[in-house]
Amino acid sequence: MPETIFAPWDSPEETPLIRFQNVTKRFGDFVAIDDLTLDIFEREFFALLGPSGCGKTTMMRMLAGFEDPTEGTITVAGQDMAQVPANKRAVNMMFQSYALFPHLSVWDNIAFGLRRETKDKAAISARVDEMLRLTRLEKFARRKPHQISGGQRQRVALARSLAKAPKLLLLDEPLGALDKKLRQETQFELMDIQEKTGTTFVIVTHDQEEAMTVASRVAVMDEGRVMQVATPEDIYEAPNSVYVADFIGDVNIISGTAAPDGDSRFAITWAADQPPILAKSDIGFNTGQSCHLAIRPEKVAIHAEQPEGKKNAVRGKVLDIAYLGNLSTYHVELPNGTIIKAQTANTRRIARRDFTWEDEVWLSWTTSAGVLLAQ
Repeated sequence: MPETIFAPWDSPEETPLIRFQNVTKRFGDFVAIDDLTLDIFEREFFALLGPSGCGKTTMMRMLAGFEDPTEGTITVAGQDMAQVPANKRAVNMMFQSYALFPHLSVWDNIAFGLRRETKDKAAISARVDEMLRLTRLEKFARRKPHQISGGQRQRVALARSLAKAPKLLLLDEPLGALDKKLRQETQFELMDIQEKTGTTFVIVTHDQEEAMTVASRVAVMDEGRVMQVATPEDIYEAPNSVYVADFIGDVNIISGTAAPDGDSRFAITWAADQPPILAKSDIGFNTGQSCHLAIRPEKVAIHAEQPEGKKNAVRGKVLDIAYLGNLSTYHVELPNGTIIKAQTANTRRIARRDFTWEDEVWLSWTTSAGVLLAQ
């Protein structure tokens, strides 16, 4: 049998676990969250992504019960959270600092919340052992937090958060203190643990790579508003605005004016003395309407000679080269001063580059390579 794709947001029969309905949060005159409506489904690994000050942590604090909305409602499993205090919610929050008790062992840190619930010793012991196995910490059970690594401390905090089997786990920049390689390893561990437990995870991060790696869906935020909610693939390949395209990954933005040119195709006038660029789009544009073409660097080909039969080919000069090991990114300046990035995979070892600084080159891309945006 083919494996069913996890996409409850596409099913009208599915009821969201979490609903933000017209939620606004003000601190004095400052609007931190602006009329936000959002659904998050059970078993999702949902990422709130945006720059500092965009409102993502405020959203999380309202979910946890540390802040109340100024307007609107937040429901979890159909229950309005307005009257439910933080300690009565089936929600747990894991902080960036981990907030472990330094005088307690790893085992006792994980057991702490369970003991406060006055569970019997055997049940506590079984649950802690289960959490140690889940987070691969059995060997470190008797150590204190200062005797283990940062990545292991992060897993202790995760085990403690999951020990009480919350419906929902909130993770506030949980990997911020880890180095890049450990972060990447831990991202996959988080995904594995989330899948095994079936707990709904909501992660706050400003790291786009992290959000794209772990999340089933990503909400890109700016100034208290959600700009787009979609799967990582759709956010990357089909951004709905220049802001989202620019925030996620590397992108070239070419601005100009559109004119219809056949079926779902548009000619973009973008520079004097340059032929129009052709682009396909399902969104209609009127003649003379301003538009922005977003093209990812890996979709731009670089050539030594003018390519034959290409709809979109522009000439320029190599201004800069970023060598990233597996990839090289060429910054090419066009005659009107626009800089376009083209990326090539370094699939073989080479003694010298195909192109170097100051080289005259041609760039080309297909009519469907970019996304044509109105805003």
